[in-house]
Amino acid sequence: MTRLITYMHAYTQWPGAYCDTKHHSCCYPKTGKPTAEFSIHGLWPNHKDGSWPSNCNPDSVFDRLEISDLMGSLQKNWPSLSCPSSNGFRFWSHEWEKHGTCSESELNQHDYFATALKLKEKVNLLKILKNAEIEPDDGFYSLDSIVKAIEAVTSHAPGMECNKDSAGNSQLYQVYLCVDTSGSEIIECPILPRGRCDSSVQFPKF
Repeated sequence: MTRLITYMHAYTQWPGAYCDTKHHSCCYPKTGKPTAEFSIHGLWPNHKDGSWPSNCNPDSVFDRLEISDLMGSLQKNWPSLSCPSSNGFRFWSHEWEKHGTCSESELNQHDYFATALKLKEKVNLLKILKNAEIEPDDGFYSLDSIVKAIEAVTSHAPGMECNKDSAGNSQLYQVYLCVDTSGSEIIECPILPRGRCDSSVQFPKF
């Protein structure tokens, strides 16, 4: 019997940190360098205990025709930075088949991508941080101030993940919020895993 998902993680990533990490190189999409904005990483269904299902329906393959009307928005808000340079289809296909298929009881393929796009529009992380005078200027900011700035607007604590650049600096990399199974309402995360972040993190330029 398949356990029901109880919530989802809406993941966004800062491209400046992705491209600065010592663990991998980055390649801009074929459409060119993305704008300096947080971009979508994925929408991941979860169980209440923090575990998560994956690859729930091997018969439900990614179909680019299903999302043809979303293409421009996906290229802008959900770009792939992995190498080699791509048009994004491999990234989106991976996210749908690994994670999206586990939310099919609530969201079909079109709804899955449209919901992630709406969430990003609803929570403009860069604007939230800039309003709190936290800028992507290579400066260092307290992790606590970043969390509090986001929590003040969303009313819920975000999950934070950091990476290390080649100099060993802890950088603001990924932010996630928990949402209900419809992907429409932000909720309190049942479990917030401890990310590998220092108390002071760099917000790198992009």
